[in-house]
Amino acid sequence: MKNITPSKKPGKKLKLSQDENLNTLLHSVVDEVTVYAEQLGGQIKKLSDIGRALSGVHDLNTLLEMIVDQARSFTKADAGTLYILEENTLRFQIVQNDSLKIRMGGKTGDTIPFPPVELKESNVSAYVAIKGEPVNIPDVYDTDLFDFTGPKKFDQSTGYRSKSMLVIPLKNHEDDVIGVLQLLNATNAINKEVIPFSKDYVNLSESLASQAAVAITNAKLISNMAELFEAFVKVMATAIDEKSPVTGGHIRRVANLTLTMAEFINEHEDGIFKEKKFSPDQMYELRIAAYMHDIGKVTTPVEIVEKAKKLQTIFDRIHYVRLRMDYIIQKVKLEGQQIKINLLESGAVKTEVEKVEADLNNKIEELKEIRSFINKCNEPGEFLEDETLERLKEISQRTYLDNEGEEQPFLTEDELLNLSIRRGSITETERKKMQDHAAVTLRMLNQIPFTKKLKNIPNFAGAHHEFINGNGYPLGLKGDQIPFEGRLMAVTDIAEALTASDRPYKKAMPLETVYRILRSMSEKGELDNDLVELFIDKEIYKLYQAKHENGNKATKTTES
Repeated sequence: MKNITPSKKPGKKLKLSQDENLNTLLHSVVDEVTVYAEQLGGQIKKLSDIGRALSGVHDLNTLLEMIVDQARSFTKADAGTLYILEENTLRFQIVQNDSLKIRMGGKTGDTIPFPPVELKESNVSAYVAIKGEPVNIPDVYDTDLFDFTGPKKFDQSTGYRSKSMLVIPLKNHEDDVIGVLQLLNATNAINKEVIPFSKDYVNLSESLASQAAVAITNAKLISNMAELFEAFVKVMATAIDEKSPVTGGHIRRVANLTLTMAEFINEHEDGIFKEKKFSPDQMYELRIAAYMHDIGKVTTPVEIVEKAKKLQTIFDRIHYVRLRMDYIIQKVKLEGQQIKINLLESGAVKTEVEKVEADLNNKIEELKEIRSFINKCNEPGEFLEDETLERLKEISQRTYLDNEGEEQPFLTEDELLNLSIRRGSITETERKKMQDHAAVTLRMLNQIPFTKKLKNIPNFAGAHHEFINGNGYPLGLKGDQIPFEGRLMAVTDIAEALTASDRPYKKAMPLETVYRILRSMSEKGELDNDLVELFIDKEIYKLYQAKHENGNKATKTTES
């Protein structure tokens, strides 16, 4: 059956009865019902809007403040307090009072000085938390159901008059009370007089409280997940710390240096990066990426990460070489002495003996010089000359007889390979193993189901060894293929490595030298030129030092 709605002409009311008095009465009732329905509909819509707004807020402090703001607006309450149930007490989270201009807690309010409320039924909020039922009091001065000594003392000290009170439990999806919302002094919209909270407000406020409780629970879950993730990041950093304090220190310092540079870009409205800004979410994403950029080093052998000398593995094998050379020297000495003895016993002239003795001393001095030369070659330097390499090869071809009479080389093939490293302390094979950490980092991070806001972490962290010219690793990305955050981290990663003073294989470089190296890498097309110049011109490293050096003494450099 089709419903037919009578047309309603403006200014003309329908005749509901032939009796004019009854007709007037009916119209009055209809008008009241219409107004009430419109108000109720508006309240329900507002409640729905509030629910949607609450569901979109995940910061707990912001959410709690918003709940009280919306509840007070919804019920036209002058004041409101939100408690969270923790450890069998009600902890103040939000305190608001318009008349007294009080805003405490939340994102914007002052610190709340009040102690937690014990769960005693004499306290109205505690009672609501225990029973899980709302309480609506028209006038707190006209009831003996609860102890209102505290509010009355507050009124005496401030000149305020607490009157109507509505206390609602906040229940989560499992019907557990997680908090209490206390609203105070409902006001008449027309004359601003304090009035009791209506039953409609009680019912609607319960609905609001339910939505608020779910939103709080969700925010806490999100916060707990964030804390869990942060804990994971810290565990990984700790694992690397335990494996290698050198690498662990590097990770923390790179993260701080990266954020210092990003914050500078954010804070300045001029320069080439004036259009580049990081939102709070993007800053957090960058921070986590910086902290995780080297997690792949958990698979890198410690003897490579901390290789201070060329012959170092688990220990420095130079000691073996020294013992070998000492053995050779002693063997030559004994052989020389035996020749002298034989000559003397055969009646050789003095000059013959002196010649043998001189040759012996020369040979011993030569061996000692070889020992010293090998020891010097074991130290990692900037560059090994061709002449040095040739001499190492010549020494390695020399032999001696061991205790078994077996012929042995002065230097083994592996010792020669390591001593012949032109720059630094690691071989090409070891360098490749070291570089593998970037690919491992990328593989590890790609296995983590990051949230939408953190989805770029693998790309940022995995790109800190990529070069603009495409000669980097692990993917050989080029130019704009490398994310901005990865290009930024490439600069800070190298800068930190050069300035760090806790590396066993090198000394901290002065900033002048660091700047020269960074510019050289930029000119070769390896680093982003604009980021390098920003780092140098704006003295980003010094800004970082000023902010973090107290906790990172290892980062101090010698100024040239």
